[in-house]
Amino acid sequence: MFSKELFNNKVALVTGGRSGIGYAIAKMLLQLGAKVTIASRKEAPLQKAAEELQAFGDCEYKACDIRKTEEIQALAEQIKTNHGRLDILVNNAGGQFPALAEMINDKGWNAVINNNLNGTFYMTREMGNSFFIPQKEGIIVNIIANIYRGFPGMIHTGAARAGVENMSKTIAAEWSDFNVRINCVAPGIIESSGLDGYPPPIQAMFEEAKKAIPAGRFGTVEDVANVVTFLASPLASYVNGTTLYVDGAQHLNYDIMGLPRVIRSFMNPS
Repeated sequence: MFSKELFNNKVALVTGGRSGIGYAIAKMLLQLGAKVTIASRKEAPLQKAAEELQAFGDCEYKACDIRKTEEIQALAEQIKTNHGRLDILVNNAGGQFPALAEMINDKGWNAVINNNLNGTFYMTREMGNSFFIPQKEGIIVNIIANIYRGFPGMIHTGAARAGVENMSKTIAAEWSDFNVRINCVAPGIIESSGLDGYPPPIQAMFEEAKKAIPAGRFGTVEDVANVVTFLASPLASYVNGTTLYVDGAQHLNYDIMGLPRVIRSFMNPS
């Protein structure tokens, strides 16, 4: 489906590109000819990932906290100095933790909203002003989450990702004058390093929940990367302001209360 020259002479930025879904996206873009910069907060693992990705193409890195505009601007300056342009932005960076709505304090709520919603907007705005709007060309793909029926057990990230989805619809309309396309990808449960951070009872819940996914399996990071690649390519030239779910129809047939039940079991072990 994708030719090896698909992204020749294109420059891409993948946030959260040092592991998991972001790493897989960066790898696929490199394999298809793009020059890729990956960014995340921690420099040491980011540098290691970039060195590994060099095997697939021209990969650079820069440590960047997406919550800090000055760091995003420094990242934009590096891309401008090294490449002169940016064609593709993949907003993949983010983070969250499982918690019930009534238990999230102000600090926890604000941390996730600031990272997943504000950070995504800051990155989009700065790359838009630095590259896409002056170029009158650009593609943005935002990685969100399975929020189709809410997100029990993670209300903070559900709210943030819903905000990103609505932000994407707005920018799709406003920036159409600049020939900028923006879409979202909503992964279901993906077998990646992101699952490793959850405690064993939640991982066990995920394994049990696999039986309810119509596709009968979890997704892979390549499943997500394939869809991002499609949206970033000319094959999707008339796709703008929408969300593609990559979840094996999980959003249509899945007990979304599994996570809250596990969390409540911690609180009431009897």
